[in-house]
Amino acid sequence: MKQLTSLRALMAEHKVDALIVPGTDPHASEYIAAHWQERNYVSAFTGSAGTAVITADGGCLWTDSRYFIQAEEQLADTGFKMMKEDGPEAIDLVGWIVDNMPSGSTVAIDGMTFSTALAEKIEQQLSGNGLKLITDFAPFDTINPERPKRPLNVLFVHDEKIVGET
Repeated sequence: MKQLTSLRALMAEHKVDALIVPGTDPHASEYIAAHWQERNYVSAFTGSAGTAVITADGGCLWTDSRYFIQAEEQLADTGFKMMKEDGPEAIDLVGWIVDNMPSGSTVAIDGMTFSTALAEKIEQQLSGNGLKLITDFAPFDTINPERPKRPLNVLFVHDEKIVGET
């Protein structure tokens, strides 16, 4: 996949050993605008729930049981391995990184797509195991020249009769 090759080259340039790419937007929405479909772009997985981890020589995609069959089919021949995030065979994503990355490795996220609480939890787990987290690696504008623009929908306030309170 051309996009995976481009991403890995950018990761190498920035000394990033692993990148976590969620299937969410800055609001942690599961159903997201095309601009935020970074995980789909790099992995070819189109389910609404899932998180990818890309390393220099591999990739894994965690998803829930709704998407196990779809993920296996869509990830075939992409270089990604499907990982179960729930059920008896579930594997913890950050635990997998800790177990598979050498001490001193740098793990990156785009801090726009993670809550502060989640980023802090990941950082704590990683740093306790000799890994570093950087939160400002946002490669998709660089590697995807046709990336859709951010939505610019007009905001509006629902009438109090609809929402029930101010």
